[in-house]
Formats: sequence, structure tokens, C-alpha cells
Amino acid sequence: MKIIVPMAGRGSRLRPHSLTVPKPLIPVAGQPIVHRLVTDIAKVLKQPIEEVAFVLGDPAWFGDDVVSSLEDLAKSLGAKASIYRQDKPLGTGHAIMCAKPSLSGPAVIAYADTLIRADFDLDPTADSVIWTKQVENPEAYGVVKLNGNNEIMELVEKPKTFVSNQAVIGIYYFKNVDVLKDKLQEVLDENITNSGEYQINDGIKRMMADGSIFKTGTVDEWMDCGNKAITVETNAKMLGFLQEDGEEQLIDPTVQLENAKIIEPCFIGKHVKLINTTIGPNVSVGEHTVIENTNVKNSLIQNHTTIKNANLDNAMIGNHVTYNGDYVSVSIGDYSVLE
Repeated sequence: MKIIVPMAGRGSRLRPHSLTVPKPLIPVAGQPIVHRLVTDIAKVLKQPIEEVAFVLGDPAWFGDDVVSSLEDLAKSLGAKASIYRQDKPLGTGHAIMCAKPSLSGPAVIAYADTLIRADFDLDPTADSVIWTKQVENPEAYGVVKLNGNNEIMELVEKPKTFVSNQAVIGIYYFKNVDVLKDKLQEVLDENITNSGEYQINDGIKRMMADGSIFKTGTVDEWMDCGNKAITVETNAKMLGFLQEDGEEQLIDPTVQLENAKIIEPCFIGKHVKLINTTIGPNVSVGEHTVIENTNVKNSLIQNHTTIKNANLDNAMIGNHVTYNGDYVSVSIGDYSVLE
């Protein structure tokens, strides 16, 4: 089994946090989004992963440190890492075809801006499985249209009339991804675009027209990381799941507490100092961060940051930040938001 991960975009909706760190590498509950996604998919598949292929953007943005972290991720799953580049933002179908040498045999394709919780077996009668989540407002999503055998007959983008409440979340399984590769090559050769981009759906529609059987794999939780508010909410949900699972050490033993209190669930990274401070619930704090005379809940704070004299709720603070609630003179850059 292979996992193909297109992750070339920067993620403008998550600015300013994605100005210096690619969105898929922003930590949620202590691990980068893409690391959690790939690891959770591997758990769902319940079979060995031989290769993880990552499609990255400009090397100036996705540099050697990013490549190294992704290689380590693949190695942790007993798989080899393949690195490809998408030089221009020409859509999901184009991104997948950038990994053309890896498109063979059974594979999962997953876009690296979402997290899931799921537990199911792949339907052996299906040529492909499209992961979906039941939603209350299907008109805001791309949804699947099913027949009487619960096979997917059509993909409908933001339907104006009710089609189904099963939204496509951007994770796909192909029993033989070579078939998708051939159909996407046709899309590229015929220059079939939507708003100037080549889309995976056009390849999938051609597979359906040829009789390929598509079924749904429904996830229990679909957690987006599209913007700050949703990412903070996803962090809280993930911390709850991880505490319930009991498989990860969420509070590092190197954490230093001085008259400080941690209200779980929280993730507290290596060499964090908490002084006269209450943390939690639902807070993630990156390594080498110092927090003093502060109350924090429902928040994400990254690495090497210093926070003093603050009262934070639903906050998202990046790396190498110095914040003091008593400041009068401040220097705040582009896309920063204070509420």
C-alpha cells in the first residue's frame, strides 16, 4: 500500500501562521498536521505501508528541513519516502500527477489540511473508496450521490438541491491507482480544467464512466485545519481523543512547573517553563516556551515563545513570539490579529 500526499500550497486562510511554516507542518496537539494525518491513515488501513509520496511546492518554501521531517515520518511507518515537486499551483489532479512514478498498485491519496478519526475495513468489492463525513449543511460541500447499492454514482459540488449529506473530505483509496493515473493523463492531454486547474474529480468521473465501482468510507470525525478558529477547535478535539487513547505522552517530563497548574487535556512540549501560570484545558504548548503570570485555555502556542501577564482563550500564537499583556509599545506585522 502507498500513501500519496499533495501538500504544495501555503495555506493563505491560516495566515499569519502559514507565512513562515507550511500549513501541513503546523503542529496540532504536538505533531504537525501531515504527520498526524498520515499516521492515522496507516492505522485505518491496517496493512503495511511500503511508500509515502509527498508532493511539495517551491524548495524555497518546502526546504531541506521539511524534506527531512517527511522522510522521518515515512521511516516511522516502515516505508520509504518519495519527494516530488509541483512547481505551479495547477490543481489537485496536476499535483497527483507530479507523483506519477509512484502511482501504481493500491494507494491512498490524502490532502494534508485535514485530520480524521475512523475505524473500518476497506470494501473488497470496491475499485475505489472515497472517505466522507455526514454533515448538516451539504450545500456547502462537495457530496457523493449514491445508488440503491450504496455505490457512488456521481460527485456533486455544492448542490443547490439535496443530493446527500455525505461530504467528500479529500481522502481517497484506489485498489489500482494506475487507472486514475491514466484518466488524469487524459485530462491533462485534453487540457480539461476548472478555473485554470486540473482536478482529481475529472479523473474520477472518467473512471465511473468506465464502470469502476466507488463506495464510501465514513469517518467518525473530520477535523479541518483551514483557519485559526477551526484549527484551535481541532486541537481541542484531538487532545481529547489522545487523552482517551492513552497512547501518547502529552506532558513531557522535562516541563518545569513553578507555582503552576495544568488542567488536562493539554500537550506540553520539551523544556517548557510554566511560572505562576494555569494552563488548560485544551492547550498545546511547543518546546522551549516560557509562560509566566498567565492563564491560558483552548489555545495553541508554538515553539521558543515567551508569554507574560496574559489571559488567553481561543488563541493561536506562533514560533519565536514575545508577548506581554502589559506592553504599550508594540510592533505587529502583516496579517496579525488581536481581538
